[in-house]
Amino acid sequence: MSRADQYGRALPAGPTPGGGARGRFRLVAAAGVAALSLTAGLATPLSPTTATAAAADKETTLTVALAQSVDSLSPFLATRLVSTSVSRLMYDFLTNYDAKDNHVIPGLATKWSASKDKLTWTYEIRSNSKWSDGEQATAEDAAWTFNKMMTDEGAATANGSFVTNFKKVTAPSKDKLVIELKKPQATMTALDVPIVPKHVWEKVNDLSKFNNDQKFPIVGNGPFILTGYKVDSYVKLKANKDFWRGSPKFDNIVFRYYKDQDAAVAALRKGEVSFVAGSPALTPAQAQSLKGAPDIKVNDGPGRRFYAIATNPGARTKDGKKFGTGDPSLLNEKVRHALFMAVDRKTIVDRVFQGQAVEGAGYIPPRFGDYAWQPSADQELKYDPKGAAKLLDEAGYKKNGDGKRVGKDGKPLSYRMLCHATDPNDRAVSKYLQEWWGDLGVGLKVDCLDNVTDPWVAGDYDLAFDGWSVNPDPDFVLSIHTCAALPTKPKAVAATDNFICDKKYDDLYDKQLAEYDPAKRADLVKQMESRLYDTGYMNVMAYPNAVEAYRTDQIKSIETMPTAAGNIYGQDGYWSWWSAVPAGGASSGATDNASSDSGSGSNTGLWIGIGVVVVLLVGGGVFFGMRRRATAWDRE
Repeated sequence: MSRADQYGRALPAGPTPGGGARGRFRLVAAAGVAALSLTAGLATPLSPTTATAAAADKETTLTVALAQSVDSLSPFLATRLVSTSVSRLMYDFLTNYDAKDNHVIPGLATKWSASKDKLTWTYEIRSNSKWSDGEQATAEDAAWTFNKMMTDEGAATANGSFVTNFKKVTAPSKDKLVIELKKPQATMTALDVPIVPKHVWEKVNDLSKFNNDQKFPIVGNGPFILTGYKVDSYVKLKANKDFWRGSPKFDNIVFRYYKDQDAAVAALRKGEVSFVAGSPALTPAQAQSLKGAPDIKVNDGPGRRFYAIATNPGARTKDGKKFGTGDPSLLNEKVRHALFMAVDRKTIVDRVFQGQAVEGAGYIPPRFGDYAWQPSADQELKYDPKGAAKLLDEAGYKKNGDGKRVGKDGKPLSYRMLCHATDPNDRAVSKYLQEWWGDLGVGLKVDCLDNVTDPWVAGDYDLAFDGWSVNPDPDFVLSIHTCAALPTKPKAVAATDNFICDKKYDDLYDKQLAEYDPAKRADLVKQMESRLYDTGYMNVMAYPNAVEAYRTDQIKSIETMPTAAGNIYGQDGYWSWWSAVPAGGASSGATDNASSDSGSGSNTGLWIGIGVVVVLLVGGGVFFGMRRRATAWDRE
């Protein structure tokens, strides 16, 4: 999940995996940097068309316009979609997902097996994966990564839910990893955790404050090598020619951040960028304007995200200490249900998304059919303004002479809603909510902010636009609503999405995690979605399509996920960027092992990926390197 942050403070330094320099979160005066970076003709990483770039042996560059900047380059801390996507490029995972149909395929591990009681898992680590400093990647690196997450709270920040049930992790040999569990765990072939090099990361003093962004190149073993970064300006990676799956084709990619999405679309038209992902997708008007344009292809496929309204159920810590300023009326389930019954999802899909979305219901998008859930007819909170008004009456909030809902204390019912300033959908939907809830007699003040992290983490909100990208295995996105995800102290960044803590939900979560039978586990996941729906803490309004566009005169071909119809940006893997083929006859350089271990499905195993330069520009202001929830884009 993405939470923007402007803390305005520097944190202590620590050694850098890139080569031992002192790493730190730091303040950056972004306005001047961004303005200079956009100046035509400057020889900067942001200008691939400059004389400097042209002289670089005619390297091929793919330029991508995005609406999100990096929260952290540490795989232990990164939660935003752009950041976790970069982690997938930098570091190999034990397993990967096939691009064709999401089934699990080998990654750093070539194969795996479980004991009869399913409590001991053994992974064979491939021998042909090298760190970019020349050392071999081994089981010891994986064991160190998991053990650090098990024993260091800072290292568990982003992905700690995967190791909570781990009892012991060892590396009996360089090619064998053994994980012992406390109880069965169904996610053992879907541990979405980047494996880092022990010999580099063991030098870091404090993983909770280390951003992995000081000295380059950063040592990694993924398809790309991180070679440079400037906060809210750019992340620069190059092709890893020694990547075991095969060498990339594009030498560089530039990801640029455009706060004004129309400007990003204009840049695509002019050929200044190769690809536009939007924030989080192109608007219907933008997509329509690009369809049929010369040398431009629009990709419109089923997305992996949901788009929702989140309520503040009362911010609290793990030990029950309450904080924040959430409206206490939202603790009443009837009030929450009334608000959601006054939301017309069909109108939102038809008028805001103009058909480029599916009406929402369950927590898992329909793209993941095994886990997708719909409420029963008598359970569904249908659009029913009269029914919503009746619920508010029953909850004790009746209209006064001015048509305003008031409680027993005479205070009008009015809410504050967090809105992402860069997401046009938030602004559009908020106008409908103000109208619909206004008819109920409920007031709504919408705060569209660049930085929504501070009020969100502090619990200083009543409602918020929310959204997550869901992985093929839904465990992570389910875990963020457990009591265990709550912060340890008030206003601390934690794994929780919006402070939900429900015992029935937690019991179901534990059961699904321990269930190895796919059908039985899917049923438990659906029960969790049903519980989340009934409590009314989350209202999933829509499942937006992945609407993107790219220039065919710059990109000859690129892999979607799923292959038949899916997204390009923000995949569960690196297939899109790894597979991208430059237009204009660039050499392929395919390797014999490019198609090994199932590849990515289809023919992508024979394709070559890219070297990457990720560039993210922000218009102005001072920003802190660790941030979350800046847009409705989220953790992968």
